[in-house]
Amino acid sequence: MDHSVKYQVHTFGCKVNTYDTGLIQKNLNAHGFAPVISGEKNARVHVLNTCAVTAEATKEALRYIRRLKVKDPFCTIVVTGCAAQVDTGSFSNLPGADLVVANSHKGSLPDLLNKHFRGELTEKVFKSNIFKKEDLEAGGGIEKHHTRTFLKIQDGCNSFCTYCIIPYARGKSRSISVADLVNRVNELYAEGSREVVLTGVHIGDYEDEVGGKKYVMEDLIENLLVRTKMPRFRLSSLEPVEVSERLLELYQDPRMCPHFHMSIQSANTDVLFHMKRKYTQDDVVKSLNAIAKKVPGSFVGMDVIVGFPTETEEQFQDTYNTLAQTPWTKIHVFPYSERQGTRAAAMDVSVYPHVRAERAARLRELSLSRYSELAKSQIGQTKKVLILKNAAKGGQGLSHDYWPVEILGAESFIDHWAGQEIDVKISGYDHSNKQHMEGHLLGEVVP
Repeated sequence: MDHSVKYQVHTFGCKVNTYDTGLIQKNLNAHGFAPVISGEKNARVHVLNTCAVTAEATKEALRYIRRLKVKDPFCTIVVTGCAAQVDTGSFSNLPGADLVVANSHKGSLPDLLNKHFRGELTEKVFKSNIFKKEDLEAGGGIEKHHTRTFLKIQDGCNSFCTYCIIPYARGKSRSISVADLVNRVNELYAEGSREVVLTGVHIGDYEDEVGGKKYVMEDLIENLLVRTKMPRFRLSSLEPVEVSERLLELYQDPRMCPHFHMSIQSANTDVLFHMKRKYTQDDVVKSLNAIAKKVPGSFVGMDVIVGFPTETEEQFQDTYNTLAQTPWTKIHVFPYSERQGTRAAAMDVSVYPHVRAERAARLRELSLSRYSELAKSQIGQTKKVLILKNAAKGGQGLSHDYWPVEILGAESFIDHWAGQEIDVKISGYDHSNKQHMEGHLLGEVVP
């Protein structure tokens, strides 16, 4: 095998995919492939780590493959990730996709590529029943040059919400052991990482068993706080019923970033029932109020789907009114999108696309006015800001409580401070950049 085959991984979708990309890179590097250095254009192999959360996500990957092949007809394109698992046919029929390696086979990617180059493969698609997959590919994460690391603690989901394809893409819920995760966080700290985001498809399902004793998500967090030196931890999505009193107690530790990402999807009990979510409007309200009371000043982001097939105008208004009266910071609004293979796509009711778009616009407006009001209230505060080595959100830093911060005069010291947490006094709020519609805070380093 020629040891200089250059590759590039293109990541679509969620934080779990970001973690899996780190793993793919580690695997390929160990088998003699070389990653493309940023700015280089000479990748021979392009690996697409795809997302399948909406039908549009799969279409985006298909368009991307065509673009790559137009630029370089002789490159090798490997499709992996969730879309490769659930929309296999879209890629197996596309001449531009050379190999389709579903999530079930992600771990054998380097071996399959080597065989492909030696002309030993008789087929193009590698896929098996994802529900039989037991392993989790521990040890991924992100390449060395990042200050923040996404750490996968569990994969798969047992919920089967009616709008969601992900259990079919990632299989049943399974978790990485507490001991492995403690070791991994200690390794990441030694490599220079200063913030770990605990991520998974459904982290509230986390469980491990040691000597007959069951460990849940709260036990894992407790172990990480006691047995590692990592200065900042963050959690990815939680459902309202997963915000336990014990979890909120753990947030009294300053290393737990006061930031919650709530997967609520709707605040109307009837819509939640049809989505097959296992909680009610009351649970949504209780969890948001509990966070505000126990961890005041937290940044609370939420996912909400509007225009679900059964959602009436009154039910949407109910969600809107409920959210207008509860404490949170920002809503990620998703107009409902049909996903073949899910129960919701087969429902005989539907909300017109223009009505979905109109509801989405109303909810985004509510979110934007709340976000800017809270952003302005940060002015004058001093925040602990982690300086990122490669920031993307507008601003070079991310505050402990998840506000993106642009630091005035940062150019002169950014390399020196990268990877460190510094005190920054917030002096303003800038939302002129249309790319990040919410905008970011402005601040000055406290001398």
